[in-house]
Amino acid sequence: MKSQPVVITGEIKLKHFDPGYCGRREKAGTKVETETLGRQIGDFQQLLYANSHHAALLIFQGMDASGKDGAVRTVLQYVNPAGVETANFKVPSAEERAHDFLWRIHRAVPRRGNIGVFNRSHYEAVLAERVLGLVPRKVWSRRYRQIVDFEHMLVENRVLVLKFFLHISREEQAARFKERLANPKKNWKFSHADLTTRQHWDDYIDAYEDMLNATSHAVARWHLVPADRNWHRDFVIADTVARALQGLRLKWPKPTEDLSKIRIK
Repeated sequence: MKSQPVVITGEIKLKHFDPGYCGRREKAGTKVETETLGRQIGDFQQLLYANSHHAALLIFQGMDASGKDGAVRTVLQYVNPAGVETANFKVPSAEERAHDFLWRIHRAVPRRGNIGVFNRSHYEAVLAERVLGLVPRKVWSRRYRQIVDFEHMLVENRVLVLKFFLHISREEQAARFKERLANPKKNWKFSHADLTTRQHWDDYIDAYEDMLNATSHAVARWHLVPADRNWHRDFVIADTVARALQGLRLKWPKPTEDLSKIRIK
């Protein structure tokens, strides 16, 4: 496994990937690189907004305590907050349940010119809803195809879709939960629901593997990111986002009028 994320192009098993991998990278130097990449992402977002022809959507999935919030905070720290739209999908409301499962998701897709962040996403419909038995197999199994079709539609409408699965080990998750209990400043992060989810660890791993294998498609691949080391996780994500935005090859738009004769007195 390289310092780039694993881009899933075929069937994988999560046990074959080390959540603690960081290559030969050194922590201090990598954090400096991550900050540089963050500044580049901030510059790219200005170009994105100036053109307003594309949007970028960053999707984060992972077990509890895998660092979704921390990754977003670090990677987008130099982006103008006005250019970021975030969504964190909780249990569907009565109105949302009265529609198809993608209805509330589509409403949250960022407008062109902005970067959108889904901290958890439509993929909960094939993860939590599957593991907790909220919907039958015949329902969640066909959602894979529906999700792929939905993402194809987004890409065809100039939405850059970047999907990150933060791969944390069971041991590291336990350590982070213990830290939340021991540190008064992090007590608020702890929930008994986290322990309930942890009891279903193997079921979630199975669900994640099926999700990754079924929905990593040509226009929106899954990026598998080792998440046991926060500093390496953030570097990998920042590097991927910066490269993808650079790949749009955006240029500053030309003025719509002749500015050569304008004089400011």
